[in-house]
This record gives sequence, C-alpha cells and structure tokens, in this order.
Amino acid sequence: MTAFSEDVSQVSSLIKSYDGTWDGISAESVARMRAQNRFQTGLDIARYCAKIMREDMAAYDKDPANYTQSLGCWHGFIGQQKMISIKKHFGSTKGRYLYLSGWMVAALRSEFGPLPDQSMHEKTSVPALVEELYTFLRQADARELGMMFREIDAAKEAGDEAKAKAIQEQVDNYETHVVPIIADIDAGFGNAEATYLLAKKMIEAGACALQIENQVSDEKQCGHQDGKVTVPHEDFIAKVRACRYAFLELGVEDGIIVTRTDSLGAGLTKQIAISHEPGDIGDQYNSFLDCEEVSAEDCTSSDVLIKRDGKLLRPKRLPSNLYQFKPGTGADRCVMDCIYSLQNGADLLWIETEKPDVDQIGSMVDRIREVMPNAKLVYNNSPSFNWTLKFRQQVYDMWAEEGKDVSSYDRDRLMSVDYDDSELSVKADELIQAFQREGAAKAGIFHHLITLPTYHTAALSTDNLAKRYFGDEAMLGYVKNVQREEIRQSIACVKHQNMAGSDMGDDHKEYFAGDAALKAGGKDNTMNQFNNV
Repeated sequence: MTAFSEDVSQVSSLIKSYDGTWDGISAESVARMRAQNRFQTGLDIARYCAKIMREDMAAYDKDPANYTQSLGCWHGFIGQQKMISIKKHFGSTKGRYLYLSGWMVAALRSEFGPLPDQSMHEKTSVPALVEELYTFLRQADARELGMMFREIDAAKEAGDEAKAKAIQEQVDNYETHVVPIIADIDAGFGNAEATYLLAKKMIEAGACALQIENQVSDEKQCGHQDGKVTVPHEDFIAKVRACRYAFLELGVEDGIIVTRTDSLGAGLTKQIAISHEPGDIGDQYNSFLDCEEVSAEDCTSSDVLIKRDGKLLRPKRLPSNLYQFKPGTGADRCVMDCIYSLQNGADLLWIETEKPDVDQIGSMVDRIREVMPNAKLVYNNSPSFNWTLKFRQQVYDMWAEEGKDVSSYDRDRLMSVDYDDSELSVKADELIQAFQREGAAKAGIFHHLITLPTYHTAALSTDNLAKRYFGDEAMLGYVKNVQREEIRQSIACVKHQNMAGSDMGDDHKEYFAGDAALKAGGKDNTMNQFNNV
C-alpha cells in the first residue's frame, strides 16, 4: 500500500498538471479517500485474504497453538460488528475470520422464504452475501479511518503537531477489518460446470476460501440431518478441480479449497462408482456397498450387479433407487475421502461429525496423516450439538470408567438445571472451554468455526427484549438492557448515525462544497448526547 505522504505528493502533482482547473481538489482529501477505500475489487480482497490464510496455515504447521477461528454470519452488519468487536477487545484481527453458512443463507436470505439446508435457495444469494459482507467490512475501515483523520485535524488546529504525527503513523500502519471468509458452496449447486460458474462469482465477490461437500447436489441435506447421499470420488474431484480452475482463471493462485466429507453420517449413495481395475478409486468406493452374493438365476432385469473376487454381488437398493453402504463404515469412508481430496487439490479438510469429540476426530486424522502428513481440518463447532449434555455425559462416562462414584447423577437428566453447579458440570465446562485448543493440538484442527451463532444470538436477544419491552418494564426494558449496556461496554453502534456513515458523508460534503456544505453532524444532532460517555 502506498504511503500516505507519497500518495498526497502524487495527487498534488496530478492536480497541478491540469493548469489550475483542478485547484478546487485537495490532494490530502483524495489521499484520505483512497486510504478509506484500500480494496478496489473483490479480487483484490480474495488475493489479499488468500495470502493471509496461507501464512496462518504455515504458522499452524509450526505450532498447533496457532489455530484460527471464525463465527458464521448472515448479514453484512453482523460480520462488520464482529470484526469491530475483535479489534476493540484484542487489538488485532489476526487468526480470526468470518464463515458464510449456506444453512443461514437458506434459512434467512432466500426469496422463497425460510428454507432447510438443502440447496433449494438461489445460488446467487451466496456470492451476494460475500459481497455484502465485504462492503460492510470496508465501510468499517472507512469509518474508523475517518475518525482518525478528524483527530488529526483537531490536533493540527490545536497546534499539537506531535499528536497529529502520531495519529498519522497509526493511519499508515492501519490494520483493516477485511479478513478471510470461508464461503459455503454446498455441493456445487449442480454439475462441475455449475460449480465452476458459481465459484467464479464467489471469488469475484471476494471469497478466498471455498468449502464444498461430497453430497449429491440435488439430494443435498444439512450435515446434521438424516438422509445424506454421497457421490463417488471422481465426481467430487471434478468439482474440486472446477473450483481450482476458477481460482486460477481469476488470478487468485493461492485460493483455498476446503473439502467436506459427510460420509460419517451418510449411509447412502446415488451411484455405483466406475472401476477400471481392482483396488482403484472406484473399486474402493464400491467396496463399502452393502451387497449380497447372488447367482444369475436370482436376478431380475432391473438388478445392478458387481463382480468381485469371482463372485456376483447385488448392492442393496432402496425404493428411492439409492444404494446402501455397509453399517459401521463411515469412519473408513471419511479417511478415504480426505486422502483422495488432498491428493487431488484440496488444501483443508472438513469432517462433519455427530458430536464434539476430540478423540473421535483425532483417530481419523491420525490415519489420514499416515498418508498425508500435513493434513489439517476446518471443524464445525456446531449449534446442532447439545454441548452441555454431550460433555456432561462424556465426564459421567469417564468418571464411571475410572471407578468414581457417579450415583448422585442421572445420566439421562444431566441437562437439568439441578446439575448446573455440580462438580460434574464444572468439569464438563472446563472441557468445553478447552475443546478448541485440544482439537488443534490433538486432532489437526487448524480452523474452528461456529456455523450458526448469530442465528441463535438474534433469537435470544430478541426474545429477551420482547419479554421486557412488552412486559412490565416497558421502555426501561430497552434502556436498561440495551442502550445502557451499549454505553457501559463501549459498543460503537450506540452512535448509530455514525456507524451508518453520517460523519463520512459530512466529510465528503466538506470536500466537495467547502464552507457551503450542509452537514448533519452539527450541535443539534442528537447523537451528540453520546459524546464522551
């Protein structure tokens, strides 16, 4: 990024070259506007963020303590507020991303209304949300830099050049709110060509990381629902390659592909894989099919048969025309999925599980790393898990195995509030708190995310506000529990006019019209009530 002083000098020369006709333009104001609009296109963002993710992946390989995190979001404002909060509390966005959940797009952004996570929503709504998120993140940069420029002007007006210089140095070393987004492309919304076209849209909007799953596109289910149907590896790898071609075509040469396997909970396949010789990728996929040995006389005209080791086998086919895998093969299929994905262009893995269990995840990763030593996971810390119950049960089982007396606990009722302050509950909460750290160290988890956090926080906070405001507290229900807390906790959007860009608009009006500018931020603006609080 060009140094601010160099930018001012370059623009000054440009203005002078127009023989006085541009003298109404301030070079410093132009430089400020450029600083507030660092990223010109979504591809600029994708390239910038891909580099960040690659550096973070390398840092994790050196030390698993360098794992990364993100929270899912369904609106640009929510993503923006997350990054503003992260900068406020931690001083840096390093290692902290955003996740774009297809589930939340389906449930909250579809023109059809709320939908389940089955790829029925408009595919264009996903890249549209990527673009929206980055629009809000860029606006957060512009707003914060604008406030810093105002501080510089105030310092200069007060004759405090040292303070003005110090703030200018902060501007020159400014850390952007723009961070990587891991974007959910579901199962590609169609064939490999459809996947490629959608991937391009998402990358052009700014996505540096695409997460794609190995389910059948037209039978796609949420990873935590029943009825999941996987595809043979060759079909899935074609879509992985389609994503890579999209990245390379657009010049994002270090774009990230996250391949997700749903095989742990998927007992069905729509297709029998093509196999050219024993032991190849198709034969391995088919080896997990639940088959029965038959003779030619036992078959009907519609039967599909497999020949293996000189025997005729009939895969079990359901009335839905889907084929069934052998029970208990999910983990083995996950391991195979992950190895083939990494061998065919994937950068990160995602294993969808039915519970948060470091040992379960780690056992699969250990097997994957025997073949691909640098295997790393993105892991869904899903709200679909009952974290409290599952970890209390884990502690109960652990203590019982160790011979500790658990007779005062009812394993089936461990979710009860009666246990909230118990020794078992405290231990379970400690394990929940350590889950991400342990997962990074023992299970190869590079990136921890929560898919649907703001879906739940929006519902919870709205319920609390409605209960108080429409109840006995009335206006106090808002003032005490929302506005007063915003003030006490220094939540930036308590000054909502400023957050929406009013002050930036005033700056621009002054650039354009000088003293004739009609600005909104005068003494009668009620937002002044929140100054210095």
